Amino acid sequence: MDVRQLEMFRAVAEEGAFTRAAERLHVSQSAISRQLQLLEQELGTMLLRRTGRGVSLTAHGELLLSAANRINREIQDAVSQISDTLALQRGLLSLGGGMTVSLYILPKLLKKFRSLYRNVDLRITTGESDLLLKLLRTGQVDLALLTLPIVAADLQVQPVLKEEMVVVTSGNHPLTRIRTVEARNLRRYPFVLFESGSNTRKVLDEFLLEEQSPVNVVMETENVEIIKAMVASGLGVTLLPYSAIAGELRTGRFAWARVRGRRLYRETGWVFPRSDYLPRSVTEVLRVFDSMKHQFGGKPPGR
Repeated sequence: MDVRQLEMFRAVAEEGAFTRAAERLHVSQSAISRQLQLLEQELGTMLLRRTGRGVSLTAHGELLLSAANRINREIQDAVSQISDTLALQRGLLSLGGGMTVSLYILPKLLKKFRSLYRNVDLRITTGESDLLLKLLRTGQVDLALLTLPIVAADLQVQPVLKEEMVVVTSGNHPLTRIRTVEARNLRRYPFVLFESGSNTRKVLDEFLLEEQSPVNVVMETENVEIIKAMVASGLGVTLLPYSAIAGELRTGRFAWARVRGRRLYRETGWVFPRSDYLPRSVTEVLRVFDSMKHQFGGKPPGR
């Protein structure tokens, strides 16, 4: 087994097809096929399942992919330490985030980062926390901004934002006439919420359970823009970070209220693999974010 074979194996596993892997590595498909046959013979096990639609990993293939990504990351880290000691000159940075983060935080952050480091290639993956945690562990994502809590011994978690969540309604909803709403009265209204199982939904479910105020959920989605569209159309009300609707309040499309006697918060943090060395690209993203932190997670005005 050599590094080149592992590189070919990673390419096939990530692309899901020999043809795309060959294009990515600029080699022939037959060369990749031959090297992976030799690798499977050496290990004495099948790593890939060939199907009409492409390839998928066996259990042993998943294990090798995790190791191959770890080796690749360590090689990249060594190269980074050697060649980018004084300046971040090149490389690839893979970031992950949920839908809300990808809409309201990453665009500003990456615009600033790109202005400082034009030669660093950026790759963004949007998805649920479980998917992004898996990609972090396999080395396919370097750093992710996720809703907390995240509890994992093999990952470093750095809380960075605490956003207040508020009741959001359409601009002509009856709740627009009040500034605070009793938690027990929320059950009167249909709700459009984040999908069950997401960390944001867990925060909301715990809040509603504590307040003994079960609500009628008429729609679930992880797409915050779909939630807002449904609320604006009058389908229901929702609970969102204030920052998600702050820019549209002047148009009258939305109104908001706090829950009386209670502040509801969602915490967000950077998550990355535990390591003795963090790539310079990762430390610079953390630094740039910290310098811009005041621009994110806007606070609702006092009422």
